[in-house]
Amino acid sequence: MHRLAEDFVRLHHRETPAHGDPGPRLAAVHAEIDATGTYRHTPGELAFGARVAWRNSNRCIGRLYWNSLRVRDRRHISDADTVARECVEHLEEAGNGGRIRPLITVFAPDTPARPGPRVWNEQLIRYAGYTAAGGEIVGDPRNTGLTELAMRLGWRGGPGTPFDVLPLIVQGSDDRPRLYELPDEAVLEVPLQHPEDTWAEEWGLRWHAVPAIAHMCLEIGGICYPCAPFNGWYMGTEIGARDLADADRYNLLPPLAERLGLDVTSDRSLWKDRALVELNRAVLHSFDRAGITITDHHTESERFLTHLDREEAKGREVGADWSWIVPPMSSAATGVFHRTYDNTELSPLFTHHDDALVRARGEAAP
Repeated sequence: MHRLAEDFVRLHHRETPAHGDPGPRLAAVHAEIDATGTYRHTPGELAFGARVAWRNSNRCIGRLYWNSLRVRDRRHISDADTVARECVEHLEEAGNGGRIRPLITVFAPDTPARPGPRVWNEQLIRYAGYTAAGGEIVGDPRNTGLTELAMRLGWRGGPGTPFDVLPLIVQGSDDRPRLYELPDEAVLEVPLQHPEDTWAEEWGLRWHAVPAIAHMCLEIGGICYPCAPFNGWYMGTEIGARDLADADRYNLLPPLAERLGLDVTSDRSLWKDRALVELNRAVLHSFDRAGITITDHHTESERFLTHLDREEAKGREVGADWSWIVPPMSSAATGVFHRTYDNTELSPLFTHHDDALVRARGEAAP
């Protein structure tokens, strides 16, 4: 941990010259680690680390605005009840009446004395996936396991629609997981509507507006914050070309193609492509009609190239995973397609808990 902490403190001082000589802070951090096995970030270090973790997110195309991330410091909170309440406040503040704010809420870290709290949901808002007796799934197949877990913990299920919001499953420090229903006012949703047809309304399609990732560790200088839900805003293809279109998710392309009268007997008719475009048109149209922030893959690709130029001008390398940065539709029509990227991970970063533990023990290079 000493090395990771020192690398972070030096990075913080290097990018914020007003802090001056890092020597005194380094001495204090090393002494605290020697005495307790860990150390505590200052509020400024926490905010800087969270923002740079977004800047270092190799799978995120929307990093141009990394320095605008609002940081809610809730490191004094570790019990499940208060974590759940703060997650609701996070959703309400991030939703912002439709003008989505990039936001992170950071709860108590893991320490040698006790673990920090955790949210078991992949995102703060997820739709249930119910498995019927015949094996048919109603809702989101991605969330069947989480739905079954919620029911084992006492959830009775929602009304049985394809878009029932799952409760939060929160585990406090040294505690068991508990269920918390999200209030309706915290779940900003968009009913989907196609600009020229009625199939989206007839099928009751909808999607939530705040993509708040909840199951990853924010790792800053060897410290793992296992509960640090964070969000930007959606790119339309995340919903229209993945969540609603993937064959192992809502799989809407076949029924939509039939509704549109397309020839589905051969892939050479490009029925999947044509249905995919109309589904994505519906997503963008619906968010725009509702006045809720969303971006499209062409705009976001240009923004990412701007981000690359800005970072390179500052002498900073930008890591990126090509398979995630390139949009899942019209890929070759975007500028990000025609480049290669270095996928080396930098710290601070968002990672998974086991990986963060290994790093903190010094068993792997940052």
